[in-house]
Amino acid sequence: MRKFIYLFIILCITQISFAQNPDRSFVKSEPSNSGYKVIVNDGFYLFKLYNQSIVETTFVPKGEEFKPESHAVVLKENQSFSNISETPNNLVLASSGLSVLIKKSPFQIQYNYKGHPIISEKKGYSKIEDGEAIQFNLEDSEVLYGGGERALGMNRRGYRLQLYNRAHYGYETHSELMNYTLPIVMSSKKYMIHFDNAPIGYLDLDSKHDNSLTYETISGRKTYQVIAGDSWVDIIDAYTALTGKQPMPPRWALGNFSSRFGYHSEAETRATVSKFKDDEIPVDAVILDLYWFGKDVKGTMGNLAFDTDSFPTPEKMIKDFENQGVNTVLITEPFILTSSNRWQEAVDNNILAKDSVGNPYTYDFFFGNTGLIDIYSESGFNWFSNIYKDLFKMGVSGIWGDLGEPEVHPKALIHATGTADEVHNIYGHDWARLVYESSLSLKPNTRPFILMRAGYSGSQRFGLIPWSGDVNRSWGGLQSQPEIALQMGMQGLGYMHSDLGGFAGDNLDDELYVRWLQYGVFQPIYRPHAQEGVPSEPVFRSEEAKNLARKAIRLRYALLPYNYNLAFQNNQKGTPLMRPLFFNNPDDVALQNIANTYYWGDQFLVSPILEAGVTSHDVVFPKNQVWFDFYTDEKIEGGQTKSVSVAKNKIPTYVKAGAFIPIAKRMQNTKAYTGNNLELHYYNDASILNSEYELYDDDGKTVDAFEKGKYEKLNFSYINDKKGIRFVFKDQIGSNYSMQTKLIQFTIHNLETEPKHIKNGRKDMSFTYDKHKHVLEIPVIWDTDSEFEIKIIYND
Repeated sequence: MRKFIYLFIILCITQISFAQNPDRSFVKSEPSNSGYKVIVNDGFYLFKLYNQSIVETTFVPKGEEFKPESHAVVLKENQSFSNISETPNNLVLASSGLSVLIKKSPFQIQYNYKGHPIISEKKGYSKIEDGEAIQFNLEDSEVLYGGGERALGMNRRGYRLQLYNRAHYGYETHSELMNYTLPIVMSSKKYMIHFDNAPIGYLDLDSKHDNSLTYETISGRKTYQVIAGDSWVDIIDAYTALTGKQPMPPRWALGNFSSRFGYHSEAETRATVSKFKDDEIPVDAVILDLYWFGKDVKGTMGNLAFDTDSFPTPEKMIKDFENQGVNTVLITEPFILTSSNRWQEAVDNNILAKDSVGNPYTYDFFFGNTGLIDIYSESGFNWFSNIYKDLFKMGVSGIWGDLGEPEVHPKALIHATGTADEVHNIYGHDWARLVYESSLSLKPNTRPFILMRAGYSGSQRFGLIPWSGDVNRSWGGLQSQPEIALQMGMQGLGYMHSDLGGFAGDNLDDELYVRWLQYGVFQPIYRPHAQEGVPSEPVFRSEEAKNLARKAIRLRYALLPYNYNLAFQNNQKGTPLMRPLFFNNPDDVALQNIANTYYWGDQFLVSPILEAGVTSHDVVFPKNQVWFDFYTDEKIEGGQTKSVSVAKNKIPTYVKAGAFIPIAKRMQNTKAYTGNNLELHYYNDASILNSEYELYDDDGKTVDAFEKGKYEKLNFSYINDKKGIRFVFKDQIGSNYSMQTKLIQFTIHNLETEPKHIKNGRKDMSFTYDKHKHVLEIPVIWDTDSEFEIKIIYND
């Protein structure tokens, strides 16, 4: 078999017709401790095989040394190539998955996956006017994704994307530069390239239309990883194994947030939280924007302590909220204004980034004259970490890191490890690490919550929750949100979400507000937030808007067990919570550019309403699947685009045939949640003979609960065979988790005929059947120490 693969690879080499590099020539190759080494006339390459899905390539020019340090990569394990073969014309570094094919003259590197070419270098590494570049060949038909957070359309081919994290206030349907600019390219050919380098640059996705992909940078490592797999799940799993998996968030993070810019006092904050309870709208957290440390927007940033005039009893307030099941999250920024209470402390403790002569670098921006905390110096890191530890000691549950691009980052500013441009893109990434480590050092068994406006590749491993910045409060602002979340989820940051309702501008539009909150039910974090001219909280909107928002928020909470299971899937394999249609249908080219309909997990199809006054809406139903309207049970065949009617109290939402959907009982917040009393819905169809669903649960707060054995997995399966129709419930209990009896209201949809009997073993079970809706309901009491089987019987 290996001989066959090798011969196939050689045949692929002989058929290469892409442009090649005439200025680079092969000298020799040899094993080395850092990878397999290929020496060329102007330097050398190192090739490292992490596993069958990941190959790393580094070029080291003559006169330079290999730089092994990576901001992104944490995977330590690596393998040897299974076969290394050399002929006068070619060198092959082979594995059962990815292989490297090197043509000696003219020199070219090509990557194959399971014998099929996926990508090759064009010029490869070269010096350019403003730095360095690595260039690749593309095929005409490739669709390209990636580059981080942008509003460009799903296919980003044709753009030259700047890699420089920057806020875009008030953006709508088009934004080429935003807060998370990731050095990642993904192709419809099912491969990914991650450029493993921190300094600023560009990602040119064939802007000259010459079938070229080019990474440009001012300096740093000439290292990239090629990642390939049989599916998008495999590719993202490999990438997040390389750069780190997202830890499980606390369960409360999947609930509703009360947030605005901002609450001016303790009295206002308390009154707002109370109003949620009075209006019976669930809420799990309150976020305090910058007024917690000062009365004014300008002049106080850097105080980093409660203003006790406005918040006289902050610790009591936080404790009172905790007792009500409401968590407190505080905004912080990395800027210390010269007018703040801590300026002299910052200078004395040597925590600030410097100018060329070693003094604190100061400059003006919107909030005042400022310095920037140098988190790369030991003194800066420790000082900032201690600030957070003090806040956590007060009972603060989470941290919001704002302006972390950093928003203004002068080129002349110098950090302990390099210039501003060398660390700019990873500042938010390393700030998240600082908060993450500070939280765990004080509360090692409690999951951190870290909301950040900027980060870079690999930031997910610090539990970072990204959001899409200061989006305009308009229909255009809403329209860009699914694309941004879908793209970021594919690039490892599965919790990308938006300020629900929009942030920028005082636009009082209840229809827009409600549609945004309805979309929010099926995106990772439910957090309305806006400038305070128009309230972001549903409790302060019109009665109609409030009632519609309440309905949406209650649905969000009803889906808590399903959503928490998505969080576990993301934690284990990096699988995004929101998934584009091509995710499950990679060969359907018609789906490659669609963002306005998407999968929520693998059971739901969601098509949010993104325009005003809509009464009908076209929904793309992927082929080879039967769908049911989540609200009406209407059956729809896949493989069509269908116009559906639109109601103002919901958005088009569908469940695939064969799906199990767990539903929670009503609650005011997640503190009241129990996984022991659930509804379970199964969507029956004759096309499905076997189906299975696994539901993960733990205490919602313990760090590494799964690894510690503090979990359970409920397995629900449907079997339709010669023995009849059966449902089987099984429970897998972690070694440190206690079994508990489950009360499950089991509902089977689209069951055309009323059964004669429902049996559990030899016992008859009670049930009700609605012959008009074709819905069967069975109350189940399940002692999970044993398997539970339900048999549907149609004959006596």
